[in-house]
Amino acid sequence: MGGPGLWRAVVRSVANSRWRGGSRNAVRASDSILWPQRQRILSGIESHGYVVRSSIVWYSSSSSRVEPLGKGGKQDDRSSASWIKSFPLSLQPFACLARLDKPIGTWLLAWPCFWSIALAAPAGSLPDLKMLALFGTGAILLRGAGCTVNDLLDRDIDGKVDRTKLRPIASGALSPAQGVGFLGCQLLLGLGILLQLNDFSRILGASSLLLVGTYPLMKRWTFWPQAFLGLTFNWGALLGWSAIQGSLNPAVVLPLYLSGICWTLVYDTIYAHQDKEDDLKVGVKSTALRFGDHTCLWLTGFSAASVSFLALAGYNTGIGWPFCGGVLGTACHFAWQLQTLDISNSDDCNRKFGSNKWLGAIVFGGIVLGKLQ
Repeated sequence: MGGPGLWRAVVRSVANSRWRGGSRNAVRASDSILWPQRQRILSGIESHGYVVRSSIVWYSSSSSRVEPLGKGGKQDDRSSASWIKSFPLSLQPFACLARLDKPIGTWLLAWPCFWSIALAAPAGSLPDLKMLALFGTGAILLRGAGCTVNDLLDRDIDGKVDRTKLRPIASGALSPAQGVGFLGCQLLLGLGILLQLNDFSRILGASSLLLVGTYPLMKRWTFWPQAFLGLTFNWGALLGWSAIQGSLNPAVVLPLYLSGICWTLVYDTIYAHQDKEDDLKVGVKSTALRFGDHTCLWLTGFSAASVSFLALAGYNTGIGWPFCGGVLGTACHFAWQLQTLDISNSDDCNRKFGSNKWLGAIVFGGIVLGKLQ
């Protein structure tokens, strides 16, 4: 299919036909190329070591290579996004806007819901599978809606940060109007999930939208946006219990909620260390900047608090002894993260952040086994 020089020429030809932005040209695969021809071109580009993801082909004139649309085009993100290419080209930017190519955020939102549903189950029973499915679907939709709100509000900031400048709205792949329309669709689908719950849970769930809408602004006002993310992402610790029980038991759900908030402060501070240099340049605040070189000391405190609140939530439900194994496993996972964390290495921060989906699974497994005992 021709050598690398041919494919560089093809990319340059396509790049010169569309949008320009500084030294980097963001272009759609040309509409003038018929579908079979376009597929052959993209396949050829990939076969010569380039990376193509979604309907946007990124050409860097400085490096003569194609970069993927997504969260900074990190190499370790490529495999997780490959399935996005199976979407129709017109839908791929929307899938990236909802971060369907990066499911870690969905897991981190879903786990507190699953913990609460499992804790609310009767002794000797598995968690309600229908509720797990509903909340899992809701986590995909709400996380996508939150990302859309974030990208709409931060489109000017995202364009100045290496990790985020290729996001669909910041890059121009989608217009703000398209983002707002997509947000409406996500919220409408989320409403369909919410209406499956009892009346108390509908009100409780709807009240979380205030947090979803305001969290993206917090990084402009405070060094503690991760705390507000914790309030938002762990709302499911309240909602999961109410969906099963029809009310809240503060002795259980408040410690569980606080445990999740402390957990979020740990993993999202680690995540924020990837952007600290860019954040300083654009004036964005974070706990990574607030804690600085004392990050591990702060995160040790939050980890201890998270484990303690988790243990208290389990104790107040009278859960069986296998739950203690889950608490111990959670403590060990926190210890491993903090003992091996290198806050100056963004790749290591990204790996530690992603590992928290397994911490959530450890907690869930401990709760389920404790209930069955």
